[in-house]
Amino acid sequence: MIAALVCAALALGPAPVRTQPAVPALPAPRILVVPFETSARDGRTYWLGEAVALLVADDINARGLGAITRPVRERAYEQLHLPPTAVLSRATVIKVGEIVGAAQVIVGEVDVDGDALTVRARHIRIDVGRADSEIVERGSLADFFAVVRKVGRRAVPGGPEVAAAATPSLQAFEKYVKGLLAEQPASRAAFLEGAMKLDPAYERARLALWEVKTSQGDYAAALTAVRGIPATSPNARRARFLSGVSLISLKQYDEAFTLYKELQAAAPAATILNNIGVVQLRRNASVDDGKPVYFFTKSAELAPDAADVLFNLGYAYALDRDPQGAIYWLREALRRDPTDADAHFVLASALEASGNTVEAGRERELAAQLSSSYADATARRELPRGLARIEQDLESWRASGVDQAIVSTAQRDQRALAQFHLDRGRRLFDAEQDREAVGELRRAIFLSPYEAEAHLLLGRIHLRAGRPREAVAALKISIWSRDTAAARTALADAYLRLKDLPAAKVHAQKAVFLDPLSSEARTLLEKIERGGQ
Repeated sequence: MIAALVCAALALGPAPVRTQPAVPALPAPRILVVPFETSARDGRTYWLGEAVALLVADDINARGLGAITRPVRERAYEQLHLPPTAVLSRATVIKVGEIVGAAQVIVGEVDVDGDALTVRARHIRIDVGRADSEIVERGSLADFFAVVRKVGRRAVPGGPEVAAAATPSLQAFEKYVKGLLAEQPASRAAFLEGAMKLDPAYERARLALWEVKTSQGDYAAALTAVRGIPATSPNARRARFLSGVSLISLKQYDEAFTLYKELQAAAPAATILNNIGVVQLRRNASVDDGKPVYFFTKSAELAPDAADVLFNLGYAYALDRDPQGAIYWLREALRRDPTDADAHFVLASALEASGNTVEAGRERELAAQLSSSYADATARRELPRGLARIEQDLESWRASGVDQAIVSTAQRDQRALAQFHLDRGRRLFDAEQDREAVGELRRAIFLSPYEAEAHLLLGRIHLRAGRPREAVAALKISIWSRDTAAARTALADAYLRLKDLPAAKVHAQKAVFLDPLSSEARTLLEKIERGGQ
């Protein structure tokens, strides 16, 4: 059946020709280490659960066995609306593991009694949800690093034998971990600065402080933090990359350009090329130094599924007054992230420049629905400046999984294949197999970005999972693509869950207008008129 669909798709005509790198092999199974439970939530021990998870993951990665990093784990927690230090049920742990593509999860407990330390760990296989027997290691709190290293070796054996990594003092490490866990930026900075005061050579604290200072807009302090990492350090390349981000933010473009060119000459990377392109856009560089389009194109060749770099490439073409190039690449970006308001607005400008005013108006309207910054989009026509996206870390390009599973470029625009994935997604949705349904629906959207039903089903999945904000974005695109009572009812439900009663009422009334016989819409409207009760 799939073969027949592919043949039918190819018969409909080719997509725009573009050299496409081979689809990379799927990554090897990886290991997720979640924060361990602690015996008490007090100032002395609450940080130990995160500390153990960090050290175990470090040891696994030192042996080349593929532990998932803390930032990736944090994103998975955000998708599930979980606090970063939440104690999770086994079912939730498995769900987090599925989101990050893990095959195994390590969970455990940490107990401190006086100076006595006990660490327990269990290894869970995600495919069967089965936990191995418990591992227990004991020692004194002063031997914390050695005890945890033993736990990591027993929980995940194998890999080459490596010497124990240099560790900071336990006091400095404690402040570092508390800095990661603190909710307020000022508190995070205070803890991390305390760790650096105890150990000025503690590079992880410097890298974490860079993130905090950058989030606060204190780019000079962020630059100072990472410039304290010596050139001989294993972290030197990453530190220099982050220095370049700070230099761009400080508008020191010439210095940033020189730094990134040196990094690129040493070892090419998509993130470096992307940021060089941003520098060239912002400093209006001469053609002799390379046009922004050139650097973004090279970045896209290395990271063909990175939505931000595809947006940057389309945006650079738009600024170069090349509407056809802009239209092509912005549409490629929107295949990967249909809720990108900036991409819709820039695409509208490119479409208008090419004479397609009707479609331009629709894209501008959708941008206004997705972002309040484009609320006056009907009166605004100029192309915004400063939209190019800076990559914030050296190794942040991530394969999406969905894009890897998409068939070749020649099949991307074919309706038959999009319908195939939509039908599968619909059946999986009805069976409440939401994870699998999301994969099929995203494939359908990739092939046909404005497939109204696919966005509607995604919105309903977000609602079913308790993610109303994500549901709103998906449902707005569904309505923009085709206004239906079902989509309006779902959007009203999403706004009701967000406690935005006026917006909920507007969409519920529209749903009743579109389908006066819809009992679901009428019941929801009555509930909204009662104040949500």
